[in-house]
Parts: sequence; C-alpha cells; structure tokens
Amino acid sequence: MEGSWEQSVTDSINTVYLLFSAYLVFVMQLGFAMLCAGSVRAKNAMNIMLTNVVDAVVGSISYYLFGFAFAFGDGSNSNPFIGTNFFALFNIPNTSYDYSFFLYQWAFAIAVAGITSGSIAERTQFTSYLIFSFFLTGFVYPIVAHWVWSSSGWLSPSSSDLLLGSGAIDFAGSGVVHLVGGIAGLWGSFIEGPRVGRFDAFGKPIQMRGHNATLVVLGTFLLWFGWFGFNPGSFDKILVAYPNTSQGNWTAVGRTAVTTTLAGSTAGLVTLFGRRLLVGHWDALDVCNGLLGGFVAITSGCSVVEPWAAIVCGFVAAWVLIGLNILALKLKFDDPLEATQLHGGCGAWGLIFTGLFAKEEFVIQAYDSGESGVVRPFGLFMGGGWGLIGAQAIEVLVIVGWVSLTMGPLFYGLHKLGILRISPEEEIAGLDISTHGGYAYAHHEVDQPRFYADYIRVQN
Repeated sequence: MEGSWEQSVTDSINTVYLLFSAYLVFVMQLGFAMLCAGSVRAKNAMNIMLTNVVDAVVGSISYYLFGFAFAFGDGSNSNPFIGTNFFALFNIPNTSYDYSFFLYQWAFAIAVAGITSGSIAERTQFTSYLIFSFFLTGFVYPIVAHWVWSSSGWLSPSSSDLLLGSGAIDFAGSGVVHLVGGIAGLWGSFIEGPRVGRFDAFGKPIQMRGHNATLVVLGTFLLWFGWFGFNPGSFDKILVAYPNTSQGNWTAVGRTAVTTTLAGSTAGLVTLFGRRLLVGHWDALDVCNGLLGGFVAITSGCSVVEPWAAIVCGFVAAWVLIGLNILALKLKFDDPLEATQLHGGCGAWGLIFTGLFAKEEFVIQAYDSGESGVVRPFGLFMGGGWGLIGAQAIEVLVIVGWVSLTMGPLFYGLHKLGILRISPEEEIAGLDISTHGGYAYAHHEVDQPRFYADYIRVQN
C-alpha cells in the first residue's frame, strides 16, 4: 500500500539529514589525515597520509562484505553477540535499513582504523596497515557496534532484555568507536615498542614534535566540523515529534550540537592553562589534542546531558588526557598522536560520565522518542540509581577485553612474522623515502637521499 505524501516528505527529509551527517563524518577522514600528517616528522608525511587513504578504501570493502552484517544483521537468526544477515548488503534496503544508513555507519567504521593507525605511526610496515585495517573494520569493531547499537545487542538500550534494566548508553560511540580504536592502538604501539630515538640511554624522553602545526590546527577544525555529523547525526532522523510538546528530535539535535561544542571547548581551554602550568609555555598542539579529548568524551552522552554537564565532561577529560600523557612517558610508551590516551582514556571517561550525569527526560527522548509514561534508569548523580552506571562500567570492561583478545594476538602475530615493524635503518631514513619512493615535500635535507633510487644506492 502506498504511503501518504506527508510520510514520503518526512522520509525524504530524514534521509537527506542522515546522508548529510554521513558526509560530515566522512570529512573527518580529511581531518584525521591533516592532523596525522602534521603530527609526524616530515620524512613520514606521505606514509601517514597514504595510511589514512588506505583506512577508507580497505574499510569500505571490509565493511560492505562483512562489517555491516556483523553489526546490524538482525533477523530470525539474530543473537546478542553478532549479526548474521545482510552480508554484501544482501536484502538491503528493507523495512529496517536502507543505503543511507549503511553509508553513515561505514563512515564511523573507517574512523576507528584511522585512530589506530595514528598510534603506530612512523615505524610500521605498510602491509600491516592493510591487514589490521581490514580486520578491525570488518570484524572487531562491528561486533562491539552490534552489542551496543543493534536492537538485539546484549548491551543495547533498545534491547528487549535490558542489561541491569538499563542497557549501556553510548549514543555516538565514545566506547564503540573511540575506545575500540584506542585499545587497538595501545596493543599495536606496545608490541612495536617506541620509535628509534624516542628515549635516550637513561630512559628519558626525547621530544619528537610534529613537523607542521598548521596541518594539526587545520585537521582539528575539520574534525570539529565533522563531529556535528558524528554526534547530532546519530539521531538518524530529525523529523520525529515528541508527544504532548512542541519539541522533537530537531530540539535534541540542536542541544547535542551545543553539548558537543561546550565539552570540546572546555577541554581545550583547560589544556591550554594546564599545560602552561606544567611546561611553562602556551602550546597550540596540546590545545588541539585537549579539544579533541573533550569531543571524544562527550560523544557517549551528548544527547542525554544538560549543557552545564558537558562543561564538567570537558574539564575532566582534559585532566584525564594530561595525566595519561605523563604516565605514558614514565612507562616509556610511545604513541606519536597520543591516540591511545586521547581516544582510549577520554572514551572510557565519557562512558562513565554518561552513567553519572544522564538526565531521564533526555534519555527517554533519545531512545523512546519522548513517549509518555516510560521509565528508564538515568545518571547516578541525577538521582537515577546504579543501573546505568553499572552498564556503562561493564561496557568499558568488555570493550577493553574484546579488543585485547582480538587485536593483541593479531599485532603479536604480525610481529612474529616479521611484517609489523620496519628496520631501524628504514625508520631513520624515513618511511617516505624507504617505502614510498620519495618525500612528500620538494625540499629535503642535504645529507639525505632525495629519491628512492638514491636511497637504495646508499643502502648498498
């Protein structure tokens, strides 16, 4: 039976909204590329930009073939752990999902691989990027997405059998996206070890600053722009009216954009002054990372907290990042982009924050379209009891465990096969000249080979 023209218009507007959000999230890949390129040394710029391209193209194929099915493949054989339908988009579109929803979720999936590639930058063989990117976007990440975002997932707040009577609220992916990418990066960086020269013979850190602050700032603003698709876009539909009120998803979308902005801005400001006290100068690169840490943290609860709570989220996120960076240096842990600390640490804090500050009214709006008479657990500090915070803590633990059990052995296997890390000689020369045929920039050091053929002659 044909639907009414009003319903057709509504569906069309919602589809355009979701597609526009997908395009914004995809712009984040450009942001990642610029941020990564500026954060590494010039001799590795071409390598890190190519890995960002690879994350997108490899992730596209793996998510199309397997990832979407594992994440959202509900049906008669659905189970709480893994999806079982829609491989290679078979039977898509249907009454549940269409192509625009796939595209939006694909943009999320390739972001996870981008996080991990930053952790192992400047010292990883290119073949390893291809392998881990395919595995992460096609299997590891989709399983977590199924747990939390599929209606049949065991952690899902939309499940018919809610964990602890609540389910875990991870609205746009502090855990599903950022914690997954951060923990994967943790294992990759740990198994590879620090870059050559990162610590001296006495174990003291030697600074290896990125070569281009302009690219870092550009990448940060592009990511900020993309986050307006990442967080508000996760409503999927904008034309959903709440009963007995003039509000609807359009109201919540605006509020979500505001909480996102406030959390990131607060974290950036706290990092600015915090690092000034610690190191004695104003550091633009640290502020950029602090800003992103605030965005990562608010991503879980962006739709269910008040704007004032977002400021609390950003304030704590900044100190989480600063503290983890200090700890990383003491442990001689080397992550060139601080991705493990930023996405892993701030992502975990974001999940806990949501369990503390989620507002009942907003939770019902986000997950029950504002339906009257619905009762849901909400934030502990807002009087909602222990159900939600318990589910949030469980999500943190199971993500850390799952990613460790999958990505840890993968990186270790690549290491034992000798295809994970490049040789010290190649690392010192730089991946651009030793692997990719030449430098990203026309200028070069006088005492360094300019082209790949020159590099080969020097090696011989």
